[in-house]
Amino acid sequence: MIGSHRIDNGLALAPMAGLTDKPFRALCRHWGAGYVVAEMTSAQPHLRRSKKSQQRTDYRGEPTPIAVQLVGNDPAQMAEAARYSVARGAHIIDINMGCPARKVCNAAAGSALLSDEARVAHILTAVVRAVDVPVTLKFRTGTSPTMRNAVRIARLAEDAGVAMLALHGRTRACAFAGSAEYETIAAVKRAVHIPVLANGDIDSPHKALRVLRETGADGVMIGRGALGQPWLFRDIAHFAAHGVLPLPLTLEERFAVIDAHLAALYEFYGETHGVRIARKHLGHYLRHLHRCFPVLESNDAQNLRQHLNAADTAAAQRTALFRFFDTVSAAVSTDAFPYPKVA
Repeated sequence: MIGSHRIDNGLALAPMAGLTDKPFRALCRHWGAGYVVAEMTSAQPHLRRSKKSQQRTDYRGEPTPIAVQLVGNDPAQMAEAARYSVARGAHIIDINMGCPARKVCNAAAGSALLSDEARVAHILTAVVRAVDVPVTLKFRTGTSPTMRNAVRIARLAEDAGVAMLALHGRTRACAFAGSAEYETIAAVKRAVHIPVLANGDIDSPHKALRVLRETGADGVMIGRGALGQPWLFRDIAHFAAHGVLPLPLTLEERFAVIDAHLAALYEFYGETHGVRIARKHLGHYLRHLHRCFPVLESNDAQNLRQHLNAADTAAAQRTALFRFFDTVSAAVSTDAFPYPKVA
């Protein structure tokens, strides 16, 4: 539960700027994500009318609850942005105190806020008081490995009335380097009485269940681990329920997912922009395919991948995709182990 909203399962898609757009959220929901959060949007009012912001805040036709993530550093501005988001259809407001990107942190927002606990408390209190929908917080374990203050931040959030926490097992200084650690998430779970989602490096069903055991978290939030394999949510749910993995998707089934995703991107963004956005997702799909099927590292496959990345129209992109499929399908074993083994 997040406030009065019942979530189907403990599997959540993390917000990722430029990636978890409306088409990808729909795709992950289809494959079993019980909860998804829209891309972060700035709390600054002058940015709301840009084309990018309008696309990011287009929630028409999406299943409820619609969760919207805000980033900023001014309590009054964040509160006003929360009210604006609710007026546009948000059922849950998520506050970003986890982004380590330089552009965000240089504006004293995202994970940079973790160094100012008083401001954290002011922002959380202001947003909770501003809206009558649940407010959640996504954050990191601290500013650096020698300054982990996630437990204090979690308690401030609970005291402010925050309904749920999602904690990434790295600090701001770590960015995405090294491995996530989960001891701090376990400590936060013990310290508060609101739901906690564990986030960071969850890229397989085995890893998801291991993290749940180690942290005692109420669920997992998956970001980069879902890129190139949105069916991960289905596989985690099946593994948790039955103790075995479902049959892996065949190569043909994987390419059908990719093709449908491309079609949704073209429709949502228009062809020109949709092709550019699709390149990012295609890169993730192909990297995952290479991890599962090393035979795809052949020179022929690499050349076809270059053609795929260079395609500048929807027709050319799809033609290159299926030329790639036709070339490699005969060389791929569809019973390959689909996930890396976890020690």
